[in-house]
Amino acid sequence: MEPNIFKYVWHHSRGEQLIILMLVIVSLPFYYFSLNLPKDIVNEGIQGQGFDGPGATQPFLQLDLPFSEGLFGETVQLFGGLDLAQADMLLALSFSFLGLVIVNGLFKFVINTRKGRMGERLLRRLRYELSDRILRFPLPHIRRVKPSEMATMIKDEVEPLGGFIGDAFATPLFLGGQALTALIFIVVQSVWLGLVAAGIVLFQAFLIPRLRRRILVLGRERQLTARMLAGRIGELIDGAVEVHANDTSNYERADLTARLGRIFKIRYEIYQRKFFVKFLNNLLAQITPFLFYLGGGLLAITGHLDIGALVAVIAAYKDLPAPIKELINWDQQRLDVQIKYEQVIDQFQPPNLIEAGRQAPENDPGPPLEGDIIASALTLLDENEIPLLRSVSFTAASKQHIAIVGQSGSGMEQLSLLLAGLIEPSSGSLRIGGKDIDSLPAATTGRRLSYVGQNAYHFTGSLRANLLYGLKHIPVAEADPEEAASAADIAESRRAGNPVMDIKADWIDYQAAGASGQEDINARLIEIMDAVDLEADAYRFGLTGTIDPLAKPEVAEGILAARAAIIERLATSGNEDLVVRFEADSYNMNASLAENLLFGTPREADFESEVLATNPAVAAVLKDAGLTDDFVSMGVTIAKTMVEIFADLPPGHPFFEQFSFISDDDLPEFRTIVTRVENLGTKALDAAACQLLLGLPFKYVEARHRLGLVDETMAERLLDARRRLAERLQRESPDAVEFYRADAYNAAASLQDNILFGRLAYGQAKAEETIGQTLSEVLDDLGLRQTVIEVGLDYNVGIGGGRLSAAQRQKLAIGRALVKQPDILIVNEAASVLDRSSQVRLIERILEMRRGRGVIWTLQRPELASRFETILVMGDGRLVEHGSYQDLNESGTTFRELVAAE
Repeated sequence: MEPNIFKYVWHHSRGEQLIILMLVIVSLPFYYFSLNLPKDIVNEGIQGQGFDGPGATQPFLQLDLPFSEGLFGETVQLFGGLDLAQADMLLALSFSFLGLVIVNGLFKFVINTRKGRMGERLLRRLRYELSDRILRFPLPHIRRVKPSEMATMIKDEVEPLGGFIGDAFATPLFLGGQALTALIFIVVQSVWLGLVAAGIVLFQAFLIPRLRRRILVLGRERQLTARMLAGRIGELIDGAVEVHANDTSNYERADLTARLGRIFKIRYEIYQRKFFVKFLNNLLAQITPFLFYLGGGLLAITGHLDIGALVAVIAAYKDLPAPIKELINWDQQRLDVQIKYEQVIDQFQPPNLIEAGRQAPENDPGPPLEGDIIASALTLLDENEIPLLRSVSFTAASKQHIAIVGQSGSGMEQLSLLLAGLIEPSSGSLRIGGKDIDSLPAATTGRRLSYVGQNAYHFTGSLRANLLYGLKHIPVAEADPEEAASAADIAESRRAGNPVMDIKADWIDYQAAGASGQEDINARLIEIMDAVDLEADAYRFGLTGTIDPLAKPEVAEGILAARAAIIERLATSGNEDLVVRFEADSYNMNASLAENLLFGTPREADFESEVLATNPAVAAVLKDAGLTDDFVSMGVTIAKTMVEIFADLPPGHPFFEQFSFISDDDLPEFRTIVTRVENLGTKALDAAACQLLLGLPFKYVEARHRLGLVDETMAERLLDARRRLAERLQRESPDAVEFYRADAYNAAASLQDNILFGRLAYGQAKAEETIGQTLSEVLDDLGLRQTVIEVGLDYNVGIGGGRLSAAQRQKLAIGRALVKQPDILIVNEAASVLDRSSQVRLIERILEMRRGRGVIWTLQRPELASRFETILVMGDGRLVEHGSYQDLNESGTTFRELVAAE
């Protein structure tokens, strides 16, 4: 990248900079005229200079040819002007001054707006270039950088550059022009006052920047320490398990305190120095008016300077300190920004940066990779020149199933990364089908090869999005006109140097997945999930998922059919008592009080059970139904019971989850409330305590918690409150709750809740297992299982796949690699988190699916290599043995040792 920010700015904004510079130059005469007019207003409009008597006139806007007297011996008049009396002259000059103020303001508005747009455009370009370079970082470098520091640099550290980019050339010209214009005007009125003003300005320009040099150094230190703090906080988040597991939280607090203390000292010194410089600058700025009042006043008294000129000089100087001060600030900002720019781009110029051409969107993946894989003297060194691979050579057919085995640190991982084209060898060569893998574009390595590591990452989004991620290379179809980027957005992207590729377009290469389009891609994904043993998980995710019945009416109809079928199936098998169905005129003892009161599923957060006690509509209904005091009493009973149960239990005990009314953190507060009630009664409680107690009953389930709080009488009163609440919501908030209806699909509830339309009966042996089996049978009979799995494909996997188990994450990663049907699949211990039987089943399924296509698999368990055609045995970075399983088992010393150790 260009190391000098001025060259970078000029290269990418030359045309816009020239337009702004022209506007600045054009604005300066108007600024000069605005400085001169106050003198004319005082002298001619107010004091009446040039008006001989009451009826005398003077020309206004008289225009003479410049330098005509010297050229022609007389003044050549271009326009005689308008003859105006004194009062009219005052009005004309005053309104002219007002007009110039407006014109100068418009110039500033247009110039600043264009500068701002140009700055933001180049900031967008710079952020894109830095982000683009991250996508081109070589893998070894990626592993050494801290994500939080990279994000901080792109998001925050380049932010000041955006403001400076627009000011890089225009501001010094604009401010310098204003300052020079004011100085020239002062000199024209009085040479001595002009010299005084110029002397003060030069002294400021010499002294202030030197005082600010230390501030720049401190600013650089502040930037580095803040970046290190961001990196450390990122480490704490990534290493949270280790911190808690080793009880090092206090050590980390001490480390944070030390870092924050260092930042405080730096920032405090910056403030001290900055405000001292500001004090000195303001002092120098105020000395000049003092000299003007003193010296100018004496000149006016002695007749060497008229009052109008003195007033104009003082008015002109009022405009002088601001541009001088801003010029000094600009110079400091220039140095500061140049340092920041150099520091930032230095972090984005690693050695061996991937060439941009290898990732160009127009690159063709070429024909399938066929032929032999030939490794010749492959050597790989780390950043400390320590060999990770030592002269590895072998030849294997690309369509073979190859296992790589070895101990930890044997070089297995590095060899698999080389075979996937993710890292380059330090020396030697690796060719597939006669093509050097290092020279292949990303379009080839990313589509013809698939790599799965043991710590595969998953992006925030759905299962479907992560499975299809490997198919998103370039847009294959334009976006819908309503969603597509506008022509203005595309044009702005071009101006900012961003690629013109619409994220709203269809990026999925369906043909690469073996599908024809959106219609049959789901079937292909389900086939892949079945192969990697993820289909059952997707089915469970689907049961807990929701759909929009308006968008998918056929699914909603199928779910309603399943609701009717499961009732019949349970009745036939004699298990109808395992599910207690929702009924409009009955209280469901197996559902929570909140569910019974709402008799529906919340669509708005204000109606979730955790906050129902603070909901105004619910509070009003409870008051109208006379239930408020009863709820507080129920809350007292629950709180007393919980305090007794949890009195001697440690934090985190399973009972806290089973009786999920009160968390272990809130227990002391409720213990205090219970003690107060026992001593003084509920009347002694304040509003906050009553509110806490009021919220407890909403989570109460009579059949589960069995405290006897909901008898027949209370149930009838709650049903009355249910009817009151429903009527109120239909009037005030009809969309707040999706009410239960036996003949309608509930869009806010999960598929399983819609099918069961009730709650499992507590205390029934194997109720969950029986219902799950029956539900599965019903869905299979109705042909709805695939529909449920498709809903499961919309399950959000969380940040980095955090909502999935380790085994599910690895299965998903392998599935993603299989979807694009690569010529060679490379699996680097990606199944190591699975147990042996699961690994065997997964390997056998994938090898069967990949019959006739290449598979390279680094194995944690050497005995699993018997299912592969060729085995490479690694040891200490060397290929120590290779051959078939039978050959190595008979004559391979290292291989037999590995199997025996297993």
